[in-house]
Amino acid sequence: MSVRVPTRGTGADQPVVATKACNGAGAKGLTHLAEDDLTTADGNASGRIGSEPAKSFPISKRQVWEAYKRVKANRGAAGVDGQTIEQFEEDASSNLYKLWNRMASGSYMPSAVRRVEIPKADGGMRPLGIPTVADRVAQTVVKQHLEPRLEEHFHEDSYGYRPGKSAQQALDRARRRCWDYPWVVDLDIKGFFDAIDHELLMRALQRHTGERWVLLYVQRWLQAPVELAGGQTQARALGTPQGGVISPLLANLFLHYVFDTWMRRHHSDVPFERYADDALCHCRTREQRSWCWRG
Repeated sequence: MSVRVPTRGTGADQPVVATKACNGAGAKGLTHLAEDDLTTADGNASGRIGSEPAKSFPISKRQVWEAYKRVKANRGAAGVDGQTIEQFEEDASSNLYKLWNRMASGSYMPSAVRRVEIPKADGGMRPLGIPTVADRVAQTVVKQHLEPRLEEHFHEDSYGYRPGKSAQQALDRARRRCWDYPWVVDLDIKGFFDAIDHELLMRALQRHTGERWVLLYVQRWLQAPVELAGGQTQARALGTPQGGVISPLLANLFLHYVFDTWMRRHHSDVPFERYADDALCHCRTREQRSWCWRG
């Protein structure tokens, strides 16, 4: 079908094609969206040639499309809007176009994060934050842009939530080191994801990117409120929700500076393995263990 949307700053209507498949899945529209990657040779978004103005941020439709495919493959629960992946897909072409338009123009604002609690192995409960499907797609756009730029700086013995890294690799390295280092310091940061300092995290992020859209949207995700089980909304001044697409990458960036880099500077003779906020530090003597523990 053909619809008309207002052009920013002119008040005039411009035609935009948004074809929806007869079966409701929006497959034809999604193919059109993926192919209609109107970016210039230098990677800047050019908008729909002849009908839409250039956007504020260089985010292409293809980036949104590729992010959606990743989110769809990972599935996941519904956010505060109650919309499932299947429901999002019923009008995916329109939903993705709206998301791209808002992200590229700077008007995208995330919804509140739905908080749920799942049982932990030790009998406690772990709070998770579930973003909406649209917010998970938006976070994946930023993650896919940012992750390769951060990966080249991360420590080789950081294993959590990284491409090509796994918990099994961390265990294998720990076993080998335990033959040479008879003492260990076992670290587990209590409530880490909920206690990350936003200002320090943003300062770390600014060391690696000057992209305004990345910094803007990460800041908005960090500040997005949490919706509790009873429906109450709670403001958030600390932390990044465990369960968000972008959260593990941001957590690794934060710990890269406050732990990995700190260990390299102050305890370069103490090797370690870190998986997110869990770490093992290997020491040769009990005295070294005590000194390392005190920091």
